[in-house]
Amino acid sequence: MKQVTVLAPAKLNLTLDVLGLESNGYHSLDMIMQTIDLYEQITLRKSRGLSLRLPNSRVPANDSNTAIKAALAFFHYTGLLAGVDIEIRKTVPVRAGMAGGSADAAGVLVGLNALYEAHLSMSELCALGAKIGADVPFALLGGTARVEGVGDLMKALPPCPDCVFVVCMPAAGISTPKAFARYDQIGSNIHPDGAAAERAIRAEDLQALAKEMKNALEESSESCHNAPIREILDKNGALASLMTGSGAAVFGVFDSMEQAEQAAAQLKQSYPQVYIQKPCKGGARVLHSPKRQTEIYL
Repeated sequence: MKQVTVLAPAKLNLTLDVLGLESNGYHSLDMIMQTIDLYEQITLRKSRGLSLRLPNSRVPANDSNTAIKAALAFFHYTGLLAGVDIEIRKTVPVRAGMAGGSADAAGVLVGLNALYEAHLSMSELCALGAKIGADVPFALLGGTARVEGVGDLMKALPPCPDCVFVVCMPAAGISTPKAFARYDQIGSNIHPDGAAAERAIRAEDLQALAKEMKNALEESSESCHNAPIREILDKNGALASLMTGSGAAVFGVFDSMEQAEQAAAQLKQSYPQVYIQKPCKGGARVLHSPKRQTEIYL
């Protein structure tokens, strides 16, 4: 095997609560996280060196990129004297709260594990991923999960009730460190009930889940687009609308594709980056043939 291609999905936060500040300076969180069928496509080719290409993307292809960090972590852990050429077709908005960078890191770890037949377990991959970013372990696991602590405590949940997500990304992204710093300054009156959201998922009750879908960081968000995007989503029948992660993307949950398409069409009049997506069940995964790749992605 000389190369592999990996699909790595974006995520949405169905709930996000900030519980406090840990002694290490990181915030303790309680979140319900969900992967969606919006994928980064990562191609890995065996090489003597290490390189990264990001066609048609403004994301820097340097050593600070999560994909490079993941590759270095993998080779250091396995002791392999090898390299890889990485090419990523980015589709997930940047600084959106959708974990595009974490998806890239997860995709590189999964892909290298297959490319070099290292046979690392999911636990080993998650441990490597946690050193790169808090969302990387979830990007590896995927599906629906309750994530606590600093992203290190994950509990897999049954699949999210069937629904449609309309995701809207404003022109400007949001810095995660700045979002949490502002939260530390002003706090929030929003505190979702993670346990109630988990019960709703287990009961396959979308209406009950929608009532619990809140984001404690939304009040501290400096984005001026949250309210107008949510207003359009709500007017078009969204069961819930909220910001994902630390922003800046905002999404609505629909039980009707027709209503979702109406909301998306209206949002596209003001925002070019609008996506209609479904929940998906897994994290980063290797594609085994060009035919399968075409069926899933292109």
